[in-house]
Amino acid sequence: MVNQRVAEVSAQETIRPDLNWRQEFAYWARRNPVTAIGLLFVLLLVLMAIFAPLIATHDPYATNPAISNLSPSRDHYFGTGTFGEDIFSRVVYGARYDMSIAFGAVGIALVIGCVIGAVAGFWEGFLGEGLMRIVELLQAFPQFILAMAIAGALGPSFTNLIIAIAVTNIPIYAHLMRVRILSVKHTQYAMAAAASGNSRGRILYRHLLPNSLAPIFVQSTLQPGWAILSAAGLSFIGLGVRMPSPEWGLMVATGSQRIISGEWWISFFPGLFIVIAVMAFNLIGDGLQDLLDPQRK
Repeated sequence: MVNQRVAEVSAQETIRPDLNWRQEFAYWARRNPVTAIGLLFVLLLVLMAIFAPLIATHDPYATNPAISNLSPSRDHYFGTGTFGEDIFSRVVYGARYDMSIAFGAVGIALVIGCVIGAVAGFWEGFLGEGLMRIVELLQAFPQFILAMAIAGALGPSFTNLIIAIAVTNIPIYAHLMRVRILSVKHTQYAMAAAASGNSRGRILYRHLLPNSLAPIFVQSTLQPGWAILSAAGLSFIGLGVRMPSPEWGLMVATGSQRIISGEWWISFFPGLFIVIAVMAFNLIGDGLQDLLDPQRK
């Protein structure tokens, strides 16, 4: 009776009427609330970045020493900074910088790392071992220290900041992809594809890569949060973007000197949005890991 009841419940969960996309999303969100919450926050941050000119109440680059260091008010929701700049408007425009850093650095690292890992896993021997030794050379340094060295060598700028963070994340994707390729290259479908006369490149591209992307996809949802943290840290020590760019980490750095004198809002609000962004990406990554890993369901 118990087994029969379990089977009936499972059938009821899997068999449901055709739903439109809104109902489908609501159904998915109820079953995966953690992932849905993270996705909602990321979507809001992306929309804030896209529609920043409509959301911002002031020019984010405008200064007015006459209204410097004002506390949050109706005219300035997040207060004003040392030079009279509107903190709310700068936080809103800062989403453009930090979302671009998050997706840009992760995208570059993902593409380059997956190519290196796929080649190293499929073509073992001198080529594969040589590529992985280069990757391990990058891993010999702590990520943030390596990012500091690259950013310092290239010079502080928005583009160089993305490059520095991307390079430090390449080994993560290279190792993940290599391990996945090594685990699937000797499966029956891979050997069947080889027996059918497919070229090695076609086997890798059409058969092995599609079956190796699940852990890569999960990792790519976790890394944007860490990319934002790395960007904030590099900007804090002067190796990221330069003033007057409204990047969250740079805003925290400029406001940290005013905390002792009581102007807490200058660094608090950009720091709060850093926390929200990192939390949102981590929630998405954790939720997808639960969804894609049968052992954790």
